[in-house]
Amino acid sequence: MRTVVIKLGSSIVAAADGAPREDVLARICDAVAALHGDGDRCVLVSSGAIARGVQVMGLSVRPTAIPELQAASAVGQGKLYRAWDELLHDRGVTSAQVLLTAGDVAARAQYLNARHTLRALLDWRVVPVVNENDTTATDEISFGDNDFLAAQVATLVGADLLVLLTDIDGLHSADPRLDPDAELIGEVRLPDDLAALEIGDSTSPLGSGGMRSKVLAAEIAGAAGIPAVICDGTRSGALRAALAGEPAGTRFRPGPVRDSSFKLWLRYAKPAQGTVIVDAGAARALREHGTSLLPVGVLDVHGDFDAGDAVDIVELDRGGRGGIRVDHLGAPTRGEDTDGEHTHRPAGSVLAKGLCNYSSQELRRVKGLKSDAIRELLPHATDEAVHRDQLVLA
Repeated sequence: MRTVVIKLGSSIVAAADGAPREDVLARICDAVAALHGDGDRCVLVSSGAIARGVQVMGLSVRPTAIPELQAASAVGQGKLYRAWDELLHDRGVTSAQVLLTAGDVAARAQYLNARHTLRALLDWRVVPVVNENDTTATDEISFGDNDFLAAQVATLVGADLLVLLTDIDGLHSADPRLDPDAELIGEVRLPDDLAALEIGDSTSPLGSGGMRSKVLAAEIAGAAGIPAVICDGTRSGALRAALAGEPAGTRFRPGPVRDSSFKLWLRYAKPAQGTVIVDAGAARALREHGTSLLPVGVLDVHGDFDAGDAVDIVELDRGGRGGIRVDHLGAPTRGEDTDGEHTHRPAGSVLAKGLCNYSSQELRRVKGLKSDAIRELLPHATDEAVHRDQLVLA
């Protein structure tokens, strides 16, 4: 028995005008029913609520304002789920609607509750149909797109395969919509295989994702030991081929070592509330020896966070020049200073993320100090700013 998570983007669920792609949905439900009949378990992560709402309301374009997007989702979500429920019911499969926000998995207790609920549904032979709860999500508690949500769900249920359905064949050497010479990448074995590729952000008018987010979702799944496939969900037979392990789109091999559930949650689900800049010695100790981070190795603190919040741990580059740091997929990110104004973080590499034992105000007081001096300022303070058991390397 295996567990499969299938994610469908808005371009799969809905045509350009927002109307449901009934033939595509029917083929996918046929594949799900076949999995179910073989004794396997399946989760559907379905975009399309906003697209459905746009079509129902007769809007000419997808809204951009948050209240209008949330209203469109409220109109479309029930209708989207009803379509899935009816198609699966006709094939003898029971389904359940599950709506999540990023806030539901950012807190460890809620993360575990979501996992228990999804696993209980699968034990009952029910197919969960999961979507982000767009009606209440905000920028701060949003997954951003359902590719990341699908990777989180695959991790939550301990999936054996993640299939990301889109409207192109898979990952190419360049954007095939812009470069006619772009070649399909059949398999990605190592993260280094992605270095020379032009991974774009282009998406459909009704969607919010793009190939970049799908590659990141595949990387997240790989860190959990889960293989992933990106393929064309509009092409007949593509999903069945992907499920059977046959050539279809781009297949991503999982990493050689599966991270623990806690470290996966910390790395991918727990948002960092601030940044801790460390010196070269501390960075080397973290990277090479797996030690805890001590306040003596802290150079600076950015952001406003409480004890127990997650923080990014960054090694300052040589010379301490200011600049924009870049994440592993090349997206520029900005930090915040203590009064909330956006400013450039010091340039450097993100080494790790961890749960900080100090608030930002406390850590600013004790940064660079040894344990004896810290106890004079904060008698009940712990020796570690971030304990190694609550830290994950980038």
